[in-house]
Amino acid sequence: MNLTLVAVGIGGVLDALWGDPLSRAHPVVWIGKLIAALEQLVRRVFPDTPAGQKLGGGGLWLMVVLVSTAVPAGILWLCRMVSPWLALAVESVMCWQVLALKCLCQEATRVERALTEEPLEGAQRAVARIVGRETQRLDAAGVTRAAVETVAENVSDGVIAPLIFLVLGGAPLGFCYKAINTMDSMLGYVDPPYRDIGLVPARMDDLANWIPARFSALMMLAAGAMLGMDFRRGWKIFRRDRFCHASPNSAQTESACAGLLGVQLGGSAWYHGVRHEKPVIGDALRAIEPGDISRTCRLAKAASLLALVVLVLLRLGWNLLRGGGGVVI
Repeated sequence: MNLTLVAVGIGGVLDALWGDPLSRAHPVVWIGKLIAALEQLVRRVFPDTPAGQKLGGGGLWLMVVLVSTAVPAGILWLCRMVSPWLALAVESVMCWQVLALKCLCQEATRVERALTEEPLEGAQRAVARIVGRETQRLDAAGVTRAAVETVAENVSDGVIAPLIFLVLGGAPLGFCYKAINTMDSMLGYVDPPYRDIGLVPARMDDLANWIPARFSALMMLAAGAMLGMDFRRGWKIFRRDRFCHASPNSAQTESACAGLLGVQLGGSAWYHGVRHEKPVIGDALRAIEPGDISRTCRLAKAASLLALVVLVLLRLGWNLLRGGGGVVI
């Protein structure tokens, strides 16, 4: 019996029921604190030159990944020394902490509610909780578009990509992915002062998400077909617009979502006082509306469930092919 897969399944159920257990003691919070501390250290120790900061950023990336993987691995090793069932319980909680589907959809739903019940400023504040762009410059359509894009992108970054790493290597590999993704979120900007120190974190995040982003887009298209959305249009826009982004991965799921909904995403946005010109994704067959946020959340939930089933079946099939058996945690 593969107890790692059991832990992943339990973690997924816990996330669906209660969402991410946010608190100051959350491991990702500590990963963020580690990144912030090491960033300050790197800026002091390494030369303040492009080459020096790039080298320091690479060292920062390596240290954060090693710590984020080794700590949960060590905790689970100690738990196994006591009982495999204690390890199962602890790893289930860890898997729960790695996944973030319910919280993502809850935050997006708050944006939709603010758009329909509050002045525009309330919706701008609500969407600022889940996006990195400057939201005070957005109109109602821009707020809606930002929320839809965030859910569409994070169904990969926040759910399906972590699931892939969890199924492959349990909680330690899951936290390894969360560390990589968190470093990109904190440091992976193209503008100063992050351009050099964030280069390695950004590139490594692109690499870690290359397969998950494409797998997530396929799961989203399949889920859209199951929900009665226009699969043909979704496939067409996915094939046409999946590279319409500076990142090689972000537009994979965004293009699938735009095609399934029949709306246009993307376009220019402001980050840290700088306007970034970005291509549009999808065709504006109709104007985007607040209800598209709920539709995207339903799509994200269906795609995540489908991905979990597919990944577990693939892992079980691989174990059978290898003649695997026994307890694996």
